[in-house]
Amino acid sequence: MTDSIYVQPIGLTGGPQSEEGDAIRLGGTMVHAHRFAVILRQDGRVTRRWRCTPAGIGAVLGELPDSVAVEAEAQWSNLTLAHPPLSLGERTIRLDQPQIMGILNVTPDSFSDGGKFMDDPEVARAQAATMLEGGAALIDIGGESTRPGAQTVWEGDEIERIAPAVQRCAAMGAAVSVDTRKAAVMEAALDAGAHLVNDVSALRHDPRSTEIIAAHGVAVILMHAPGSGDDLHGDADYTNVVLDVFDWLKERRDAAIAAGIARDRIILDPGIGFGKALSENLALLNALPLFHALGQPLMLGASRKRMIGALSNEESAQDRLGGSLALAQVGMDAGIHMLRVHDVAATVQARNVWRGLRDAALTDFAMLPG
Repeated sequence: MTDSIYVQPIGLTGGPQSEEGDAIRLGGTMVHAHRFAVILRQDGRVTRRWRCTPAGIGAVLGELPDSVAVEAEAQWSNLTLAHPPLSLGERTIRLDQPQIMGILNVTPDSFSDGGKFMDDPEVARAQAATMLEGGAALIDIGGESTRPGAQTVWEGDEIERIAPAVQRCAAMGAAVSVDTRKAAVMEAALDAGAHLVNDVSALRHDPRSTEIIAAHGVAVILMHAPGSGDDLHGDADYTNVVLDVFDWLKERRDAAIAAGIARDRIILDPGIGFGKALSENLALLNALPLFHALGQPLMLGASRKRMIGALSNEESAQDRLGGSLALAQVGMDAGIHMLRVHDVAATVQARNVWRGLRDAALTDFAMLPG
């Protein structure tokens, strides 16, 4: 019998004072949790579920089978882990509040912008400058569309697309991420000045990718996608999408560490929209706080995704700002460290208002007895 354990925050609170100190801070963020579910899964089926607060977690952990006791202790510790700032070149990205990653697609077939930033370098440069002025902490540059049905791009063409864009953004002083799953493209982007690799295949697509990340010592984002080979959206078969994605990301985290990638350079992304039905995307979004138990900074990429149209009159990608902001707030409420978005200025404004509310919640003692 295969046993697995999950320590899931299920009750969030404005601050520890609201619960007389019986709350923990999730992932070093501005979000606190007061109630938790400890879930035991055996042979893929949930068999037990305990509920407790931090005051009672010791008693619950003491009841667990020996097969999962060590992992449960690790997850409980991970939930409270405060992540150090990311050093990306000359830029330092703090992870104690949500940071905004701006998307720059230099592809002819992007679902969101139709390739308008590909052919004219000045248009792409102006877009990057606008995102930086709008408050983006870093720019994520991609040269291959990963939407369902998109054609695979030869690595030479992908390098030709992204290398000049990386150079221009790095010259502007931006922290730069490259969105690719190909080792040669990673190398070219890092040589051009990129500081972080965002791999939607979680280093599975190209056998050399892990070696390159480890050798350069750069940060990497590992995203969940069920498919292998060219089709990242295929092979989706979930028993429980939330727990299955958790296990998958845990395995990829451990594989990266075993290959020599420093743990504090690994960011995880549940992969909203990749090989997941609408109901599965919603389940993952509602369960985002669980992923802090993996002990890594978390990224959410839900901006303009198809699920927004599915929930709202089939709006086109360009008309999904409201839904994108709603999903960004879901991420912020869950303690997500980084939001990957198309509409930087609007998301930064939403983040700043959200941060003001969180600050007020953490410092408002008016409800306490005098």
